[in-house]
Amino acid sequence: MSGAGAARGGRRLRDVAAAAAVAALAAGLLTATPTWRLVDARLYDLAVTLVPPTPPDDLVIVAIDEPSFSDVGIQWPWPRSLHGQLVEALRAAGAKAIGLDLIFAEPSADPAEDDRLAAALGPDVVLAADETLIETPQASSVIRTEPLPALTANGARAGLASVLLDGDGAVRRMPPYEDSFARVLATVGGETAGRIPPGAMVRPFGPARTVPTVSYYQALDPQSFLPPRFFDGKVVLVGLSLQSAASAEDGGADAFASSFTTLTNQLTPGVEVQATLFDALRSGRLVTPLSPAGVFALVLAAAGLAGAMVLRSTTWRTVLAGALVPVGLVGASGVLLTAGSVWVSPAAPAIAALMTLAIQAARDFVAERRMRQMVTRAFQHYLAPDLVDRLARDPAALKLGGERRTLTILFCDVRGFTSIAERMKDDPERLTSLINQLLDPLSAEVLKRGGTIDKYIGDCVMAFWNAPLDDPDHAVHAVEAALAMVEAAAAFDRKLSGERDPGGAPLPAIAVGVGVNTGDCVVGNMGSSARFDYSVLGDAVNLASRLEGASKDYGVAIVLGAETRARVEGRFPLITLDRIAVRGRSERAPVSTPLPAGSSADAETLALHEGLVADLVEDRLAGDDPRFATLAERLPMLAGYYRRMAERIAAKS
Repeated sequence: MSGAGAARGGRRLRDVAAAAAVAALAAGLLTATPTWRLVDARLYDLAVTLVPPTPPDDLVIVAIDEPSFSDVGIQWPWPRSLHGQLVEALRAAGAKAIGLDLIFAEPSADPAEDDRLAAALGPDVVLAADETLIETPQASSVIRTEPLPALTANGARAGLASVLLDGDGAVRRMPPYEDSFARVLATVGGETAGRIPPGAMVRPFGPARTVPTVSYYQALDPQSFLPPRFFDGKVVLVGLSLQSAASAEDGGADAFASSFTTLTNQLTPGVEVQATLFDALRSGRLVTPLSPAGVFALVLAAAGLAGAMVLRSTTWRTVLAGALVPVGLVGASGVLLTAGSVWVSPAAPAIAALMTLAIQAARDFVAERRMRQMVTRAFQHYLAPDLVDRLARDPAALKLGGERRTLTILFCDVRGFTSIAERMKDDPERLTSLINQLLDPLSAEVLKRGGTIDKYIGDCVMAFWNAPLDDPDHAVHAVEAALAMVEAAAAFDRKLSGERDPGGAPLPAIAVGVGVNTGDCVVGNMGSSARFDYSVLGDAVNLASRLEGASKDYGVAIVLGAETRARVEGRFPLITLDRIAVRGRSERAPVSTPLPAGSSADAETLALHEGLVADLVEDRLAGDDPRFATLAERLPMLAGYYRRMAERIAAKS
């Protein structure tokens, strides 16, 4: 890579790295906001509801529900002896552990009710406790509510049934309490409850009533209402599960929003939440969220990956490839959640990737517009408008290199301007103004016919046709431009007729000599990586320059090469001037001149002229050949040619 290319590559790398860094920092800061944490929580809800785990078959909920209220027929709260009866029925049916998600913190009006319940409770039962945070302007305090001591006298244990709520009021995280209801129930049931990682999350089994559930009245008499051995070896949780007030808008008794609430708009009974926490704890199916440091590292990686995709350029393909980064992040997040129980929110990394793409795309868009404006300003004065538009649309075309094409090349030199420049050497401003006034209409004739101005060589204009845009009639357009340039020079000379040099003498007459040739050339951006021009190279270019110089020797304004003549034959009246040696050809090639518009010659005159040229080529002419005078009279526009040829022959003899 060249030094300039390496420098551009280095600048591009720095720009993309800066875009990625800004995007990563912005996304990282977003993750610290409460709103963003809510976005992550909703994404987690979506992920866990797509592929929820299967509820275990050794876990049953006994629901205190509407059918039970109807069957029991007693106003709530029910007598505690009824709960004792339930415990005894469940134990007799083979339940391994029983969790009563009910708080018995106050004595009953009838102490006998408490005694009957206490008599039924034993080491296989867990009762619910609760913690309440009381905040006042002066202080904050935590009040813990425990079951009556008499209820735990026979070995029953208490577990804290409080849950952690996220900012939107949903239960997604495992409570960190060492004596939580779920942990104590796992211990009572002979399960091993492992350590809870910081911020551990749970995957709910589904919406309400996904965990196998029976009604309270059925559990009171399982032999009558349930299959045999239904409770055998199972962990049973008892609690409120009312459906009449379980919507998110209405709220509900001991009911909470879960990951499925967004999908169903239904709350999950507290007892089912406890069942979910219990199974997650005993099975180790806890979801570990990625640490903040890990999230930021992933954000950096996503921004860097997106930046790598647009490192060379920003096109619709690279942007599409970069846009696939968030898709990959979503897929990877789902795989990690289901296979590895790790939650990696794709939101922040995806935003970082998209921001990187957006920042770099915006910078490239601005740079491209700036480049287009630069190209237009730089080339509009000496390139064909179509070429300027093409380069403005595709500035990348401005690179070193070329292609082989058949072109028509034109050289137009101003006759007499050297004398003017000599006389006006002490007035360079006026001299510059004059040459610009002449080159402007000459250039306009080229551009008007779709030509490309290659360069200005002093008072000479070099142009070509059929590049970079195709022009099937490039030779015709070049000859049309040549004829128009001759007329433009004549018009400028008439305008200049009243001008005087600094000494007061009239300025010399202005005319042009034009050479036009067609042939294969190499066309493209020629030069160095620091400075180059869109130009042409080849023998056809050299011959066009020779023909321009020969126009003075032949005494005509325009000289056409043989290939040009072959391509415009029949479009213009043409007169052969001579046959000259051309590099790469054994035979001499004819050179011609087009007659001015409105001029013509009859067949007899043309035959006489062709005979004269044939004798000229074969060196059989004398300077006093009478045909010179005859043809000069018949073709006055070529009188200078006949005079020059006669003088050249006379000089040889």
